[in-house]
Amino acid sequence: MIQTSPPLPPQQVLPTMYDLPSEDPEEPGLPDEFHLLQPELLRVTFRPPTYAADMVFTASDLNLYYDPRHTQWYKRPDWFGVLGVPRLYEGRDLRLSYVTWQEGTSPFVAVELLSPGTEKEDLGRSLRDASQPPNKWTVYEQILRIPYYFVFNRYSDELQAFGLTMNEYQPLQPDSMGVWLKEAELGLGLWQGIYQGVERLWLRWYDRDRQWLPTPTELGSQQAEAEKQRAEFASQRAEQEKQRADRLAAQLRALGVEPEDG
Repeated sequence: MIQTSPPLPPQQVLPTMYDLPSEDPEEPGLPDEFHLLQPELLRVTFRPPTYAADMVFTASDLNLYYDPRHTQWYKRPDWFGVLGVPRLYEGRDLRLSYVTWQEGTSPFVAVELLSPGTEKEDLGRSLRDASQPPNKWTVYEQILRIPYYFVFNRYSDELQAFGLTMNEYQPLQPDSMGVWLKEAELGLGLWQGIYQGVERLWLRWYDRDRQWLPTPTELGSQQAEAEKQRAEFASQRAEQEKQRADRLAAQLRALGVEPEDG
């Protein structure tokens, strides 16, 4: 009787991120400035309160490999976030790409920034032959089953939000602030403000108190302002105490009692 070894798990036989290309030299075009700044603002304000910082991964314009049957197929989301995976690959290395069959976890949220050349792809309106990779909408909805998908058109400032319901994306209606993502305990909305010297509508995360989460620069400014206020309060208290001591000393002298120093 011939003894056969049990099949190896997919993680041991399929290519890893070290085996797959992390960039395509033939990829047409490079991200414009908005495609650099907006994902960065999403990254620095994406802080789910119930997850440790080292168990959250975010990326922009990074190869996302999604199909173990077609290991060379990938998408490059403008931004995506994953919950519950180490910030570093295997706890030790910066990722060259995100390989879902190695990671074992699909993204929790994806964001695409519309441009005239990508609108059909991002919204699932482009048709593909069966031998070709599916469009982004199909990959996010049917293969990766990403729970939340946002599409933002910076030319019209229109935000479209979709949530996965019964295996299909359904439109989500933002409230006055945005869309709340219960599992992450964060909301995503449109913020009018200045980021990196540019004032416009930006996608930004907010907390359960409906407060926009600060960037590291804003957080540093807030902490510096709080420290300044504490110092001013301490100085005022010290001055008040000195004035009180001076009044008491004057009252004692009026009674013919010389107050003790100190």
